[in-house]
Amino acid sequence: MPDDPITFRPATPSRWADVEALFGERGACGGCWCMAWRLTRAAWTAGKGAKNKRALKRLVRNGDAPGVLAYDGRTPIGWCAVAPRADYVHLARSRVLAPVDDQPVWSVSCLFVLKPYRRQGLSARLLDAAVAFAAGRGARIVEGYPTTPYAANAPAPFLWTGTVSAFERAGFTVAARRSASRPVMRRSAAQRDRPVACRP
Repeated sequence: MPDDPITFRPATPSRWADVEALFGERGACGGCWCMAWRLTRAAWTAGKGAKNKRALKRLVRNGDAPGVLAYDGRTPIGWCAVAPRADYVHLARSRVLAPVDDQPVWSVSCLFVLKPYRRQGLSARLLDAAVAFAAGRGARIVEGYPTTPYAANAPAPFLWTGTVSAFERAGFTVAARRSASRPVMRRSAAQRDRPVACRP
């Protein structure tokens, strides 16, 4: 779509101000700053607000690009966190989200979309862009841990891992279901039939 104003970019050091503007004073939700799965529960709770913000800023400033940003023109409007599964200490402790097999995977841990842009399909497009970004860094499989459809009417802050419907629209399929409310969904990073790019 040549007139489509929505573009996707990795969260590189030059875009920290955009991450900061998108997340706002609350750090997207409750001072999280997208660190809930990267830290132990105790460290995350103790860091709510400024400390978590500094932790995310270090990741971005170090060039780790811990996620992908969506833009409407020059305005940041959405975020999808994606990284190698090993970067998320929460996953190492989860029985429900334990590894499906021994294949190396990248994980989507968080989706955040500004309120005016919700329910317009942006989450699925962010997932596409996150897969493209991960593929560019050598990922072969990307997986996520969304909320099931019957919980999709929950307040937006409780849907931060995404919904099953958004993952399905982005080409993910269920790889494991150890909980009725939290499937493990996967997509091959080599899948090229979706026309979404994440440009540098």
